Amino acid sequence: MGFPTFSNPIFLYLLPALIPLIVWYYFKHRDIQASIEISSLKGFSLKKHSSKQFFRHIPFILRVLILALLLIILARPQSTNKLENRVTEGIDIVMALDISGSMLARDFTPDRLEAAKNVAIEFVSGRTSDKIGLVIFSGESFTQCPLTTDRAVLINLFKDIHTGMLEGNTAIGMGLATAVARIKDSEAKSKVIILLTDGMNNCGDIAPLTAAEIAKSFGVRVYTIGVGTIGMAPFPIQTAFGTEFQEMEVKIDEDVLTKISNMTGGKYFRATDNQKLAEIYAEIDKMEKTRIEVSEYTKRNEEYLPYALLAAFLLLLEITLRNTILRNIP
Repeated sequence: MGFPTFSNPIFLYLLPALIPLIVWYYFKHRDIQASIEISSLKGFSLKKHSSKQFFRHIPFILRVLILALLLIILARPQSTNKLENRVTEGIDIVMALDISGSMLARDFTPDRLEAAKNVAIEFVSGRTSDKIGLVIFSGESFTQCPLTTDRAVLINLFKDIHTGMLEGNTAIGMGLATAVARIKDSEAKSKVIILLTDGMNNCGDIAPLTAAEIAKSFGVRVYTIGVGTIGMAPFPIQTAFGTEFQEMEVKIDEDVLTKISNMTGGKYFRATDNQKLAEIYAEIDKMEKTRIEVSEYTKRNEEYLPYALLAAFLLLLEITLRNTILRNIP
């Protein structure tokens, strides 16, 4: 254990205040002697001084030490030389989420969008050292949350997402371009975009590969996730009789999503159910953490207990001596 640091060092400045107390005690007791009226001192002329004459100061010494220990305890001594593996700040992440109507398909539970939100929230909750932003897209794109370290705000914004917030079909290029715009000026050591979609780019003014080129030029890695089962999936259809489900073919532009990731140094994933989607986010989480994981002496432990135990022992000793062998007789 190294030399302790103190969380409230201001209390240590009170230690010199004990010096005037010691000086006062010295001058007060220097000439104090017990007195008794007797006819002659000749019988005491050869009497040696008792050792108790010197020991009578011990209770005061103990009391000063107790006060000093109490001030040290109030200063909260801490050790800071514990080795801890942690992920340093330096990764900025923007999550681009497709909220088009097809995200209501029921091949996930309860549907694709809710499954994507739940897994993303769990991912965000575990990234305590990073700044994370949120972009949503459909036929157009919108920044739902800029880069932030406020997990509570970000999670609440995730929960508020629903289809219909943006009109149109699926503009993957626009969603990616907006995410790049939000992260390109970041000074983080690592800049990452996680783009999740369940369809193909069929609208928007920016092509997906053009947006990928922009991301690459700014050193942004893009992880793409295609969401949807293989084959057919039940899609909700509004009819005169209410919501009905119709089996429709799942079409995901995996070729474009793979090229986006390859161009930027990321990786493409295909999620076919809730469990697979959770595994994908766990894999991304692991890959990004291992890139800048370091060992640092950052953990702090409270070290007041030895001082408290010593103060308690000295107090008990002082009370015992003052009431037994060093007791004052009136």
